[in-house]
Amino acid sequence: MELLDPATGKALPSDAIQRVLFIANKVYVYNIPPLTSMRGHNAASWTADPSRQIFAARIRVVETSYESISSSSPSSSSSSSSSQQQLKVDVVLEDPSTGQLFAASPYTDAAAVEPAVDSSRFFALTVRDEAGRKAVLGVGFEERPEAFDFSIALQEARKALGWEVAGGGEASRSRSAAEKPAAAATPAKDYSLKEGETITINIGNKFGRRRPQAEPSSSAFGVAPSASLQSFALAPPPPPAAASRSEESSSAEAGSSSGGGFALPPPPRAQDVKSKRKSLMEMGFDDGQFGEFA
Repeated sequence: MELLDPATGKALPSDAIQRVLFIANKVYVYNIPPLTSMRGHNAASWTADPSRQIFAARIRVVETSYESISSSSPSSSSSSSSSQQQLKVDVVLEDPSTGQLFAASPYTDAAAVEPAVDSSRFFALTVRDEAGRKAVLGVGFEERPEAFDFSIALQEARKALGWEVAGGGEASRSRSAAEKPAAAATPAKDYSLKEGETITINIGNKFGRRRPQAEPSSSAFGVAPSASLQSFALAPPPPPAAASRSEESSSAEAGSSSGGGFALPPPPRAQDVKSKRKSLMEMGFDDGQFGEFA
């Protein structure tokens, strides 16, 4: 089966390979007004006027790969030819019933298909004819998933064409091509060490000095910063055990002499005990064997 160029309808070489990246059987095509804002196209201005809708078409994203033969004649008597692999992507609008080509948008730049700023289902398509004339048409999908798949197909096309993911297009390719000769013309610097050269690395004091810690402010201890340190004093330590007992006995004697508190009676004197025992013996009592009557 002979393959045709989706943009021009002409026959392709026999070794050409085509791949359909996306197809939707029904999209609405609009005659959109010229762009008036740098923000982008506004789909609300297309759908507000029903007369702007042209018809419902089928949309396809077609990738075509083929070999182009270029001939060169270094002399008048001899000629040589070389083949080069070519890859292109086209977004085509066709009649859904007959498949006849209505308009084609060669995807040579990411700006050829621009999404609307107010809806993810609408896109602005820059179409071209064989004479090179161009026009901008609006395309609207019925379902949001179809519009998402269309965006993914365009992303895959940009990867296949070698563009940037963000859509650098021809400008980025020409800029990178211009930078390559400039980079090649700049001589590379030699940073290697020559014979006899050494490198000295000064890492400074390894351990260093400890930074003096800031003295804590007196406000941390509950004293105003303006107050003198002499006004702040700790309580005296507790006295030793012997001293505390002597102080307790002296305080007890002082309490008994003053008549306050509780005090034990003094022990009996030996003379009183002897006189008491003598009086008991005179009354007929003895001490007993173990002194239990004493």
